[in-house]
Amino acid sequence: MQYKDYYKIMGLSRTATQDEVKRAYRKLARKYHPDVSKEKDAEAKFKELGEAYEVLHDPQKRAAYDKLGSNWKAGEDFRPPPNWDEGFEFKGGFADGGGFSDFFEQLFGRTGFHPSGQEQHGFHVRGQDSHAKIYIDLEDSIHGATRSISLSSPQMDAQGYMQVKHRSLSIKIPKGIKPGQHIRLAGQGDPGSGGGKAGDLLLEIAFNSHPLYRFSDTDIYLDLPVTPWEAALGAKIKVPTPEGSVDLKIPPNSRQGTKLRLKGRGLPAKTPGDFFVVLQIALPPADTERAKAVYQKMQQELDFNPRLSLGVKQR
Repeated sequence: MQYKDYYKIMGLSRTATQDEVKRAYRKLARKYHPDVSKEKDAEAKFKELGEAYEVLHDPQKRAAYDKLGSNWKAGEDFRPPPNWDEGFEFKGGFADGGGFSDFFEQLFGRTGFHPSGQEQHGFHVRGQDSHAKIYIDLEDSIHGATRSISLSSPQMDAQGYMQVKHRSLSIKIPKGIKPGQHIRLAGQGDPGSGGGKAGDLLLEIAFNSHPLYRFSDTDIYLDLPVTPWEAALGAKIKVPTPEGSVDLKIPPNSRQGTKLRLKGRGLPAKTPGDFFVVLQIALPPADTERAKAVYQKMQQELDFNPRLSLGVKQR
């Protein structure tokens, strides 16, 4: 995926005010509008301009984009840093990206926003809902937890410059919550007007990367290194799980990638997930004369060719 420098596309500095963003867009939109422009690739440039404006004219999208920093070059390969969007509070519903580039979709396809409908009864107007993504540990989902989170809400001041307001909340994380699910906090969104109710705050859950485990839906995976003799002869070894170590029996003649299941030891749910141990056979290094001699003896005494299935004769 290629990085898009929206400021360069619009000919702006990163400190441009909102009025400068609007003026630049009006000027360039007239220049590249496909119906009137004689510029080469006018349609593509007009679409690119629209994407840049979609981000820079909006305080929340612009603040999130600015968080990525200015050390990227347009067109170079880009991957968002881990947890880059944590704690940014967006107003309204989730965006669908509007057919923009993969770069836009990656950043704002789930965390962007569009104006959502408001409930109106006379002069009572319900406040907009807010959305933010938060990252929790796997253990928080397994046991449930209470956590303090910090949220940042970018806003424009009267001069058109961006200010970021911060707030902290204490939230309860229910057992078994999965990435992509939401916690709704009633009344924690935008305030209503005319006595209308405040909107809600929806927190999208994501998991922090774990040094040991991988996740898939309600299942948890552990890549477990084993020695060749443990895999070949079988063994009983201690294995870490999120709820403590367990004794696991490795069947004889186990192969690389063999999956062993501990039923019901995944994420809590109506039907709990499972814990899978994936065997990874680790070879001892031949870094001493004694180790080399052991490998040479194995070569001489074991009639073993792992490439027989390829149909290639060995010398």
